[in-house]
Amino acid sequence: MRADGGMDPATAPSPTGAESAPWWTRAVVYQVYPRSFMDSDGDGIGDLGGILQRLDHLTDLGVDVLWLSPVYPSPQADNGYDISDYTDIDPLFGSLAQLDELIAALHARGMKLVMDLVVNHTSDAHPWFLESKSSKDSPKRDWYWWRPPRDGMAAGDPGAEPTNWQSFFSGPTWTLDEASGEYYLHLFDRRQPDLNWENPQVRHAVYEMMRWWLDRGVDGFRMDVINMISKAVGPAGELHDGPPIPGSALGSGYASFICGPRIHEFLQEMHREVFAGRSEALLTVGEMPGVTVEQARQFTDPARAEVDMVFQFEHVGLDHGTSKWEVHPLRMRDLKASFGRWQTGLADVGWNSLYWDNHDQPRAVSRFGDDSPQYRRDSATCLATLLHLHRGTPYVYQGQELGMANYPFTSLEEFADVESLNHHVHAVSAGHDPAEVLAALRTSSRDNARTPVQWDASPNAGFTTGRPWLAVNPDHVEWNAAAQREDQTSVFAHYRRLIALRHDDPVVALGDFHLLVPEHDEVYAFTRSLAGSALLVVCNVSRTPHDLAALLPESVGAELVLGNLPEDDTAQLRPWEARVLRLPT
Repeated sequence: MRADGGMDPATAPSPTGAESAPWWTRAVVYQVYPRSFMDSDGDGIGDLGGILQRLDHLTDLGVDVLWLSPVYPSPQADNGYDISDYTDIDPLFGSLAQLDELIAALHARGMKLVMDLVVNHTSDAHPWFLESKSSKDSPKRDWYWWRPPRDGMAAGDPGAEPTNWQSFFSGPTWTLDEASGEYYLHLFDRRQPDLNWENPQVRHAVYEMMRWWLDRGVDGFRMDVINMISKAVGPAGELHDGPPIPGSALGSGYASFICGPRIHEFLQEMHREVFAGRSEALLTVGEMPGVTVEQARQFTDPARAEVDMVFQFEHVGLDHGTSKWEVHPLRMRDLKASFGRWQTGLADVGWNSLYWDNHDQPRAVSRFGDDSPQYRRDSATCLATLLHLHRGTPYVYQGQELGMANYPFTSLEEFADVESLNHHVHAVSAGHDPAEVLAALRTSSRDNARTPVQWDASPNAGFTTGRPWLAVNPDHVEWNAAAQREDQTSVFAHYRRLIALRHDDPVVALGDFHLLVPEHDEVYAFTRSLAGSALLVVCNVSRTPHDLAALLPESVGAELVLGNLPEDDTAQLRPWEARVLRLPT
């Protein structure tokens, strides 16, 4: 029972069967990238103490789950995605005691904590790798992928790497260890060696670690590039050259390690060993670059017991050319086709995760919306409405609920991201124009998502009393949480209403999806229907007004449930306007 006398949405009786659906179908997840969320000790780097200070913001927003990007001990080669100890907290971010305090504080507020799980690779400073590297005879040698040079070639010769695979962070996936004369595999940075999941000792060490966190009170895991843990291995343990395949927002993957031959076996084993008996209270989401709809149906089919949902990258690759650094204008009909394919493909089996932004993607309002002063607020709320009214679990990335935009980078020195800096080195060395390379970084760098959260209009946006590790966007003077908190027309207020609608109306969480006007390049429209209730969602993703009644006659006479612009009686859909309408039954 709520304080206002109404039933809590989680317990209210429903004729639609919503009460028997998994809890995460009506939940909203909020991602915290701790380096940039809130700094509590003045060192310029966000930390657990800072998260604890800002929990009221998450409560006010109404989210159900906090997904925490890595806070484990790490040399920080990839900002914590290179882990050197899986069962501790890096002093940069705080302590295990503070993590326990965060779990307790979230649970007291009715929220859950999902930790980032990075087990495709470790840091090269992890004790497992140090032992593996110590000798060819080390008992942990086979915990990682070690291979000799290609046949007939000497270690260190150009092209002597064991396979032709290219790293997502530029260059070969193999680095030579001079001491042993063998190469080790790293799909990402050379300081992130890949674990060998073919070795059962590796798998069970990972499962033991996962159980340790769940026993501590963690409520699930977001599994980093988890569909890369299975590599295509020959009968004698050999790895082979492979053709690149498209579909990864990180770059091109290779058929040899994207959804490899044992991936389902590994995830089913993980479920048995870690989640069985307690999985209904948890959330498991697998980040899976290059995954197809057909594969996602298998991964998320409850009968197969693998993961609850996956992060797919198809929609965030639609504006890419041959790589993420080659950006093309997004055609709205392509986005509709992609979203529609995933909505239809997972309608009867599995579940979608819904996102625009995360720590690896540029800001959505700058990328898919219109961050000009005139339309920034309207396009941010329009994009939010479009996404949250789809069927699936929405993910809000920190600052997205404030309409945060890309940073106005002017020089290479302003970037910190290892992927961006590596790309600049390789691209310029290959003869590309440095000015064009810098322009690509400005548009596509992950640093766009990593500038500090803008809490207020003070010099460092209320993020730190020290010098921020990454520059604060100068637009924070106008775009910040303090300015939006009491403004009922703000981006923040609109997110609150969207999240409340998902909690309150089962049709948002569970309704069928039907795409309308699929070929229209400026209006995105669809219906959601469940047990006699139907919503019409209409979003104008352009600066051009459109005649709503002429385009969608069924909208005439429909009741406005939620809109992002002041209500009016005209049939004209204004620039970047979004309307959620209840259709007559």
